[in-house]
Amino acid sequence: MSGSYDDSVGVEVSSDSFWEVGNYKRTVKRIDDGHRLCNDLMNCIHERARIEKVYAQQLTEWAKRWKQLVEKGPQYGTVERAWCAFMSEAEKVSELHLEVKGSLMNEDFEKIKNWQKEAFHKQMMGGFKETKEAEDGFRKAQKPWAKKLKEVEAAKKAYHAACKEEKLAISRETNSKADPALNPEQLKKLQDKVERSKQDVLKTKEKYEKSLKELDNATPQYMENMEQVFEQCQQFEEKRLRFFREVLLEVQKHLDLSNVASYKNIYRELEQNIKTADAVEDLRWFRANQGPGMSMNWPQFEEWSADLNRTLSRREKKKASDGVTLTGINQTGDQVSQPNKHSSLSVQSNTVQSVQSSYNPFEDEEDTGSTVSEKEDSKIKNVSSYEKNQGYPTDWSDEESNNPFSSTDANGDTNPFDEDTSPAMEVRVRALYDYEGQEQDELSFKAGDELTKMENEDEQGWCKGRLDNGQVGLYPANYVEPIQ
Repeated sequence: MSGSYDDSVGVEVSSDSFWEVGNYKRTVKRIDDGHRLCNDLMNCIHERARIEKVYAQQLTEWAKRWKQLVEKGPQYGTVERAWCAFMSEAEKVSELHLEVKGSLMNEDFEKIKNWQKEAFHKQMMGGFKETKEAEDGFRKAQKPWAKKLKEVEAAKKAYHAACKEEKLAISRETNSKADPALNPEQLKKLQDKVERSKQDVLKTKEKYEKSLKELDNATPQYMENMEQVFEQCQQFEEKRLRFFREVLLEVQKHLDLSNVASYKNIYRELEQNIKTADAVEDLRWFRANQGPGMSMNWPQFEEWSADLNRTLSRREKKKASDGVTLTGINQTGDQVSQPNKHSSLSVQSNTVQSVQSSYNPFEDEEDTGSTVSEKEDSKIKNVSSYEKNQGYPTDWSDEESNNPFSSTDANGDTNPFDEDTSPAMEVRVRALYDYEGQEQDELSFKAGDELTKMENEDEQGWCKGRLDNGQVGLYPANYVEPIQ
């Protein structure tokens, strides 16, 4: 848009009209703006695609995390399936948003990029070919008229100067007539100057009117030529505007999931899954599998046997999933079952002391749930101390090959503190539940008591700790939490 000659030089622009010399540059600039707007639209779509991708990833992570939490938590039955339906919905919606991201980038973004490349052609010296063609067209159309406009301005200036000089000469002549000191010769000179000034006014006025007439005659052709170049620019801009409208409509279709059949089906299925939740059915199942509906081998008179005289060590009792092992009782009869991990629970014998009644698994759920929401980095296995896959085996093998401890261990001749444990720093912990020691080397405490953990959790889920009164012993690791 540069050249050795500029028609607008020396011409005073009197208004903001398009027809003024040089005001066509706004129309030329619109071409450059069109290229920049293509970049802006591509950036806009790219940012939206990135948002869709991040949202899809967050939905997937949320669904995976909470699906594990619900499956390992205490919820059961049809309500559990209804709860998990939300995670399935998130996974399906995540897939749809990834498809949206792909459509935005692979279709819309690439379409704009290709159109921009075809519509705008860069030059070796910078700028675009379309911009230079418009600039040259306007300059060529305006050059003759601008030249005549300069002549009109020059003639007008000369005419106004002559009029000013004439008025000054007349004023001097008038003043000299009242001055007796002036001789006739000087008065003659003043009169001659007035006459010449009048002639100059007539000459400059005639030239001014002539140049103005020539400008008026050239104006129609000037307007026609400018209109022609402007119309070419309008056609180019119309293509861009129509293309943008087309692209924006396609973007709208890609973003509008409400018209996608699979999207509607996701929430129709979610609603159906939630409505299938049946409190009566879940209560009936819990009664049959975890409540009074469970079968029971009530204690009966039994003859003495060497097997019944055997004493189990704590670690044998905790070996299988930290459950309580029954001694001397064999379970018979099938329990009412439902495909759920809770059905693995079995009955405790009255020959083994149970965990104190102050331990309530539903209180665990409430306490631990708040912990998970407050600590995002906590492990999923620590969400609840009561896990649905926790089982209570009803029998044990007397064979040495199945016993990880020697007979010496079973008789309690060894010191449990002599086991190899990994060194750990002492940590202050707080009891979550009441616990009553079942053996002499176990600690007893109440919920809320604080103690010191001396060694890390072993394979059977026990920790070594010390009460504030100095007593040292073992306690279940999942009965405490670190003090923050």
